[in-house]
Amino acid sequence: MSHMLIIGGGLAGGTAAEALRDEGFDGEITVVAAEPHPPYQRPPLSKGYLAGSEGTDAVILHPAQWYAERGIRLIIGTAASALDPVAHTAALEDGTRLDYDAVLLATGATPRMIPLPGHELPGVVTLRRLDDSDALAAQLRDGGRRLVVIGAGWIGMEVAATARGFGNEVAILERDDVPLAAALGPEMGEVFRDLHLEHGVDLRTSVAVERIVGSDRAEGVVVDGETLPADLVLVGVGAAPDTALAESAGLDILNGVLTDAALRTSAPDVYAAGDVANPFHPVLQRHLRSEHWANALNAGKVAARSMLGKPASFDEIPYFYTDQYDLGMELSGYAPLMTDAELVVRGDLAARRFIAFWVDAPDSTGRGRVVAGMNVNVWDVNETVQALIRSGERLDAERLRDADVPLDSLLP
Repeated sequence: MSHMLIIGGGLAGGTAAEALRDEGFDGEITVVAAEPHPPYQRPPLSKGYLAGSEGTDAVILHPAQWYAERGIRLIIGTAASALDPVAHTAALEDGTRLDYDAVLLATGATPRMIPLPGHELPGVVTLRRLDDSDALAAQLRDGGRRLVVIGAGWIGMEVAATARGFGNEVAILERDDVPLAAALGPEMGEVFRDLHLEHGVDLRTSVAVERIVGSDRAEGVVVDGETLPADLVLVGVGAAPDTALAESAGLDILNGVLTDAALRTSAPDVYAAGDVANPFHPVLQRHLRSEHWANALNAGKVAARSMLGKPASFDEIPYFYTDQYDLGMELSGYAPLMTDAELVVRGDLAARRFIAFWVDAPDSTGRGRVVAGMNVNVWDVNETVQALIRSGERLDAERLRDADVPLDSLLP
């Protein structure tokens, strides 16, 4: 009987296990999760789950019993320590050896920790795991604490918003001129800067963090010679793909585990999906690694089909969402194409109710193609935004900007 092995307890791994059964596979499936939880998704950890408005049912994909009922062996709290693509075996930290016919690497990513003096002090934390979110909530939920966030990325900004909602003092320290500018560009980054300033966050940009100070635990952060008092320091400077297992197995690595569009790695019968994978995107005709929720969700399904030898291609448009204070946003598009694109805004920017489009270089008629779109506090339009991107239709920027022109009418 064939054995499908999935290494990783995140959304990609959990989705792949479910999709294997949905695709009709009736052989053995084993899911190996390093953390002591069934597979789960991470977005709520810095949003609703951290805030307490969502429970574990919004995080855990399925309870352990669900896997048992479907004949899926679930091994939790044990990491894989070695992979032998030639022998088709994997070793676990507890000494268990597993043979496989196909294996999916869904090992995710690990938070980056900048090597600042004092980074090892208690009270200096990152947010990646379910247990991280629980520990952070326990320290913030009663309010009255002083949180310093190093890094104005998505995790840092979301945690800052949640912490302010609990009644804590929050400072965000960012080395760039504008928060989120690397992801959205300066104009859209300013939207989020103003949002946090209005909610009382001490947001400092273009600063240099020197060290974290304290005796038994973190008590402050020194930035440009000034010491900001802190009861808790969150480091949110991104994550790196967890490629250690893949590297030791001799797989091709470049900003993640390299795969083709079907999520096949350089070794036979070894696949990769989610944050750890850097797949070839057939639309962009280049490799594109994404750490967002939709990437893991959709890639898990594609990986399952590919592992079964069925036609499979991961060609989804990257998608991301965030909730901060009273701002909700969805972003769809190709990050590599956004850098040099023209920004076209439809709606009320000042009221934070708009759709922003990134449009590539116009042709001789003055029209360009939408390569990304972000709807802010405007709902039920994301499918249309994605359809505009997928169509490749060249559009007049003024019609795209004009809110009186129905969005659906711009579709071919």
